[in-house]
Amino acid sequence: MTPLATLGTPWLNIAIFAIFVVITLVIVIRVSRGGRKGKDFYTGGGSFSGRQNGIAIAGDYLSAASFLGIAGAVAFYGYDGLLYSIGFLVAWLVALLLVAEPLRNTGKYTMADVLSFRMQNKPVRTAAAISTLAVSFFYLLAQMAGAGTLVALLLGISADLAQMGVIAIVGLLMIAYVLIGGMKGTTWVQMIKAVLLMFGAAILFIWVLGKFGFNLSDLMGAAATKGNSETPGAGTKLLNAMSKYGTNKLGFISLSIALVLGTAGLPHVLMRFYTVPTAKEARRSVSWAISLIGAFYLFTLVLGFGAAAIVGQKTINTLPGKSNAAAPALAYYLPGAGTAGTVFLAVIAGVAFATILAVVAGLAITASASFAHDIYNAVIKDGKADPTSEVRVARATVVVIGVLAIIGGIAARSLNIAFLVSLAFAVAASANLPSILFSLYWKRFNTRGSVMSIYGGLISALVLIAFSPAVMAAVGTTKPLATAMLPDLHWGWFPLDNPAIVSVPIGFLFGVIGTLTSKETNPEKQAEMEVRSLTGAGAEKASIH
Repeated sequence: MTPLATLGTPWLNIAIFAIFVVITLVIVIRVSRGGRKGKDFYTGGGSFSGRQNGIAIAGDYLSAASFLGIAGAVAFYGYDGLLYSIGFLVAWLVALLLVAEPLRNTGKYTMADVLSFRMQNKPVRTAAAISTLAVSFFYLLAQMAGAGTLVALLLGISADLAQMGVIAIVGLLMIAYVLIGGMKGTTWVQMIKAVLLMFGAAILFIWVLGKFGFNLSDLMGAAATKGNSETPGAGTKLLNAMSKYGTNKLGFISLSIALVLGTAGLPHVLMRFYTVPTAKEARRSVSWAISLIGAFYLFTLVLGFGAAAIVGQKTINTLPGKSNAAAPALAYYLPGAGTAGTVFLAVIAGVAFATILAVVAGLAITASASFAHDIYNAVIKDGKADPTSEVRVARATVVVIGVLAIIGGIAARSLNIAFLVSLAFAVAASANLPSILFSLYWKRFNTRGSVMSIYGGLISALVLIAFSPAVMAAVGTTKPLATAMLPDLHWGWFPLDNPAIVSVPIGFLFGVIGTLTSKETNPEKQAEMEVRSLTGAGAEKASIH
């Protein structure tokens, strides 16, 4: 088989990318007329139905890592690769049962609206904004770095300068989408992307199963047989659970905690709950998102085993991006290569490009809203900023974030992207979720508890990851750690790649300690927040106090 870098027709991929960009830009311009008010720019005027928002959430959540990364993980690790899918999916039950409805009822634009509702405004908003920017930046960094490697792979280019150019183009398009369309335009891009992704994955899913008589057992058996024929024992591991994670069960538990709890604290996911008119629609949107995301992750099981059976691990390992190339390679070889494979690969390449654009646009608008609404308006202007000037600051912030994302993505293009994503999930689970749950469900919770919870979870997550095997080798070792970001450093003292098993409890513990060591109470605001979170009464009048 020919390496993927020489497969397909790069100009055809570029043409499909260009068609997608033109069509979506036209849609963004048409749907975003007006949009000068904060409500329009941040939440799309709260005008989306639960079904529309659920599709957009799926488009926001299913990143290129989900499509390419999980399919590749299943192709190489079988059931262990699917464990990522399970963690990502179960996380939505936490969001549905504990967060979606009360968050929509209590807030207005951002997560900080909820956290500061019955607290001292400035310290809590500042802490929440810093956490939001940290999570958004690392998540955005991962997507931008992925854009350089994955799109370059699909276009058949490998030079550093070309990858930098791809990252810059994605960043500029992201800025254009958000500046022109705000949340309304971004939401439509995410809906289009979700439909494309589900449609492309469904075609692959049906086609692969059809090749094996729609018998999943036969597909898995073929994948195991091909793996064993290429490397003795490799295929058998596909069917054995915990063959990859079984050697470090504590590390797997820590990763699972981050994945399951992190989603309910991701700012760009939480912000989507404000784009619907009522709490009922917010709950309905999560139900739609769970259905679509669940179906997609079932698709990845078949795509992964299909890539292992039809393409083979040995061939995939010769391709640029290695395991990340499993789904595109399957798209090329499934029709039998040739012209059909070239066209199908181009379609999948277009879907991957759409995926990256939709996710980075959602992250950019979340970060800009957090700075403009929570820092500029609430902290600097004491909540008295003119709405027009606030939106102007948000738009300027998008440009700054876009430039920083381009620079960061170029610098991080060779780093471990899974590590950057897990960092975002770990920070969200450690810093954001404890304070959100305490604010919604603990009457005694107060300002000191909220601030300590956010900073405690944020700092502990960042410090533990900085000195983990994901970044550097352990203290006392002499050999470089090839899988680390900084393989020649030997300062590591934390044994796990993901810190959630420690940093999440720290976030909750600091919230308890801070609350119990402060005498501050605000029963009137607490009672108002409880009524509003449960009933939605007064939600449309939510404001900065």
